[in-house]
Amino acid sequence: MKKLFLILSVAMFSLGSVDVFAQDNANEGAAPAATEEVEATAEAAPAAVDAEAQIAGESLHHVMMQKFLEGGWAWMLPILIFLIIGLAVAIERILYLSFSTINSKKFIDRIEEALNNGGIDAAMEIARNTRGPIASIYYQGLSRYNQGLDAVEKSVVSYGSVQTGQMESGLTWIGLFIALSPMLGFMGTVVGMIDAFDAIQAAGDISPTLVAGGIKVALLTTLMGLIAAVILQLFYNYIVSKIDSLVNEMEDSSITLTDMLTTYSKK
Repeated sequence: MKKLFLILSVAMFSLGSVDVFAQDNANEGAAPAATEEVEATAEAAPAAVDAEAQIAGESLHHVMMQKFLEGGWAWMLPILIFLIIGLAVAIERILYLSFSTINSKKFIDRIEEALNNGGIDAAMEIARNTRGPIASIYYQGLSRYNQGLDAVEKSVVSYGSVQTGQMESGLTWIGLFIALSPMLGFMGTVVGMIDAFDAIQAAGDISPTLVAGGIKVALLTTLMGLIAAVILQLFYNYIVSKIDSLVNEMEDSSITLTDMLTTYSKK
């Protein structure tokens, strides 16, 4: 699943890049024609105004790609790769958690009904055919009913920890990318400022044109790193909140299972 989302993410980015470069080539080819038309007649002035309006209204995607190239591949590309991989992991986790979410109240009612009517085997069959960590915990607990209620409680607690670990899988990588993205951006800032001061030292004079390039790279890399970190942080917090909600449901359902089996054993 993770590999699939990684491939899809890279493919979408590649297609977007091809589209942007195709638009750039088209604009470059159209520029000389527009210049000749302006120089030929005075009536071309409205066309030039329209062209300027079109440039001012460029798509956000085009502008972002242009700034990405201006920032330099050495610093911008690693940040972009971290963002793409982090988003792929985040989307995979969100889908996994969404598929793991069930109507726990309805599920518990079905288990209780099956337990009262068909016994342990019927309840285990329902738990086996239901997706999600709650159903898995119920199946593990019911399968150890013959070993006593203490064994059931230990099994539920142990398998609950296993399910929590599975839900949290991949969060470490997202956290790593959140930390590395702004760090790389700040490194690009430092390198850009060093280049600016090197240009000043080589020229022996302070001129805006000398330092503009280095400062621009510094600002763009910082911006890219912060954007990547903010996006991944939003996904990370959503996933953590989703996991906390599922863990609380698992704990409540585990207590209900223990109560049901205690009542069932007294019959």
